[in-house]
Amino acid sequence: MTTNNVRILADYQKSDFEIDSTELEFDLDEQLTVVTNHMTLRKVNSQAQTLILDGEQLTLASIKLNERLLQADEYQISDTQLSITVKETSFSLTIVTHINPATNTALEGLYKSGEAFCTQCEAEGFRRITYYLDRPDIMAKFTTKVIADKASYPFLLSNGNKIDQGELANGKHFVTWHDPFVKPCYLFALVAGDFDLLTSSYTTMSGREVALEIFVDKGNLHKADHAMASLKKSMQWDEETFGLEYDLDIYMIVAVDFFNMGAMENKGLNIFNSKFVLADKNSATDTDYFNVEAVIAHEYFHNWTGNRVTCRDWFQLSLKEGLTVFRDQQFSGDMHSAAVTRIQNVRVLRAQQFAEDAGPMAHPIRPEKVVEMNNFYTLTVYEKGAEVIRMIHTLLGEEKFRQGMDLYFKRFDGMAVTCDDFVNAMADASGIDLSQFKRWYSQSGTPQLVVEEQFDATQHQLRLTIKQVNYPSKQQPKKHNLLMPIKLELLTASTSQVHTLTLSEEQQVFEFSDCDTKPVVAFLSGFSAPVKVDYQQNEQELALIMSQASDAFNRWDAGQKLLTRYIMALVNDKTFSLPSTLIESFEAVLQTDVDAALKAEQLTLPSFDELVEQFEQVDPIQLLDAIKQVKLFLANGLSVMFHQQYLLFAEGDYQNDGQSIGERAFKNTCLSYLALLPQYHELINQQYQHADNMTDSLAALSVMAKNASEEFSDAIAQFEQQWYETPLVMDKCFMLQAQYNDDSIFEQLAKLEHHPLFTLKNPNRARSLIGAFSHYNPRYFHCASGKGYRFLSKHIRALNTINPQVASRLITPLIQFKRFDQQRQALIKQELVNLAEIENLSKDLKEKLDAALS
Repeated sequence: MTTNNVRILADYQKSDFEIDSTELEFDLDEQLTVVTNHMTLRKVNSQAQTLILDGEQLTLASIKLNERLLQADEYQISDTQLSITVKETSFSLTIVTHINPATNTALEGLYKSGEAFCTQCEAEGFRRITYYLDRPDIMAKFTTKVIADKASYPFLLSNGNKIDQGELANGKHFVTWHDPFVKPCYLFALVAGDFDLLTSSYTTMSGREVALEIFVDKGNLHKADHAMASLKKSMQWDEETFGLEYDLDIYMIVAVDFFNMGAMENKGLNIFNSKFVLADKNSATDTDYFNVEAVIAHEYFHNWTGNRVTCRDWFQLSLKEGLTVFRDQQFSGDMHSAAVTRIQNVRVLRAQQFAEDAGPMAHPIRPEKVVEMNNFYTLTVYEKGAEVIRMIHTLLGEEKFRQGMDLYFKRFDGMAVTCDDFVNAMADASGIDLSQFKRWYSQSGTPQLVVEEQFDATQHQLRLTIKQVNYPSKQQPKKHNLLMPIKLELLTASTSQVHTLTLSEEQQVFEFSDCDTKPVVAFLSGFSAPVKVDYQQNEQELALIMSQASDAFNRWDAGQKLLTRYIMALVNDKTFSLPSTLIESFEAVLQTDVDAALKAEQLTLPSFDELVEQFEQVDPIQLLDAIKQVKLFLANGLSVMFHQQYLLFAEGDYQNDGQSIGERAFKNTCLSYLALLPQYHELINQQYQHADNMTDSLAALSVMAKNASEEFSDAIAQFEQQWYETPLVMDKCFMLQAQYNDDSIFEQLAKLEHHPLFTLKNPNRARSLIGAFSHYNPRYFHCASGKGYRFLSKHIRALNTINPQVASRLITPLIQFKRFDQQRQALIKQELVNLAEIENLSKDLKEKLDAALS
């Protein structure tokens, strides 16, 4: 197939033309929507003669240049571009296009989500609406008039403030919106439909009243209260923490069922995947509640870090996403347990982003080349990007970081800028040289720190030698030393000292004096840099850190290191026996008087994905057996205590406060251990039957599925019958069944593929079955027959035509194959070769397959 050329960061050039204003009119119809686009443009390169506009899957009806209708021989049109010869310096263009939203299963541009019209324009969806300079550095003021049938579409929404509305002939009506702030077209949004509406208001710190509106499908109004409360918390937090006030008269959120992403920060009109808006105790888990709040915050924070200041080009995506993820993580830490929030962030990084860094699609947080931009909405750009911002925060400190943010907005408000512009603002505001630090933006891979210690008892001195290793890669054979903050804590039986070091050389020696006895080093407190650590500490030292470190992350991390060490030993040595000291360490955790949510994290084993990253090559089934052996060892050794702790928190009415959420997490972690022991199986069934909230229901069903409990089939049938009419809960129903840990799983999957409610056209539903099986059922996904790989490959093939973006995201478990044994690698490579031969292969998939097979 013909693909777009590779785009390279170094080739960036400013546009020859700019757009000052864009006036859009939509006459909405399912199969024939008419879009009239009136633009005023300026030539900024006097030598330029040809205006080239982006456009895909459009039917061109007419073009007027300064009100003169152009004839067909006055422009050139291709599948992706419209070219017009222009002599004038300033001019207007009026372009009329026809589009078919009903057939748009890719969910980019204008499409139907159920009965509503909806848009998604990031990264390059606006070109599916009209011909335009579809790039983020083209910023214009937008006015949008939306026309539709009033009975079917009573709500007509777009960006900015409402400036006009009225009735039209044939039962139609219109609403006109004006956005007073310049924006790139990727932030354009339009929604038309019939919704339930939750309204409220917020008074900003300067005394302006902002109308708040959340639109949800009919019957879901009672599930929007948490989203509204989360929005108000976000607005208040951003004012108090960064001095940032909302700038329009109205802020709208619309929840839709068909959406490729989590949500979208379109100026003043955020469009959300409904899973990140709707929540009540019966249908949403505690994790769902947390995620709704976090995603609401993330999209709201984009109003300044992404909208008011945006990206010059898509290579700079982390400028807005890394920074905004950092902001939403700080917000979540302030709203909940900061320690638990940090631990959960690091779990994602280690399990998924480190794998991305080690895989064929490894890239810096500012990529240098791109084929399909949708492939770079990655954990590297988002999560590692946030870690890079966090390091700047650590290096500068709270006060100077805030000064850097203030300077950034002062310099660049209303502009499209680069990652360098952000770092320069931080450096200029603080007086700290960050030139070496910028390498984090251009260098891929996960650095490794090798730590060695020497203690001189006569000099009372500890010497730490830290070496950073930045492994070369095919794309970057020469890697450079990075600048990073290293937080640590020196522990003795009675003392603790906290230090922040700055590592910049390949190897540095740090000396700590006045040590009466040899201290134990709790290294990388708070995970102060996104690195892997090679530091040989014995079990007694790790046990001391687990019990005495002042930093909760260090206490948790020491336990994870201990568990990882034992699991790896079981994989590598069949004669290895788990020591009784492991029971003692976990007994101490169970008895510790700490936050229940933190205790739940301390008792949770490292995930399969985290552990895979510890091996050069591993048989996945052997690894899963080792994980189960450790968990069973702990379950048998601590069953009485697990049961006692479970019963302690099993009673009481549902509450949604922080303490109750933590206690539920701890109780259900205890249940996951007890589920391994036959004598406690009835306990699981009782929890499911008597649960008064979705968190407890799902926890019971999940352990039934993962342990192939004979009660699962009746329980899941009951669950489906109860929730058949609730799409988001049915996603959970499919997900639970995809995790069933039994040889019959492939028969179950075949039935679920033909379930009346299953469709690949809904991204949430596709992810709930296909994605859940490949990510959360590793024993059968990696079964020796290759059947799991073929299952995923079959659906990627189908999604290549339906929704290439979803196909490209689901392929990740196949392309990250190099950590597995040779047998699995051969099976996976065969599937990748087969996929690469698909006729009309999308560029989304082609880019990843080319990288994996090279």
